[in-house]
Amino acid sequence: MYKLGQIVRMRKAHPCGGELWRIIRIGMDFRIKCLKCGRSVLLPRARFERKVKEIVAATEEQE
Repeated sequence: MYKLGQIVRMRKAHPCGGELWRIIRIGMDFRIKCLKCGRSVLLPRARFERKVKEIVAATEEQE
């Protein structure tokens, strides 16, 4: 369902005010990077899947 490079909107905004994140690692954990400040966060898969609100943009391969 999720692919590397996808941009997702999370339910809560990052403290910097950014809501959009790019997926940069997929596995048991997801690493996502804030598009506003560049900070990356590592989340367990279950927590990531609960907190994702929507997929905003697909990767180039899906288009």
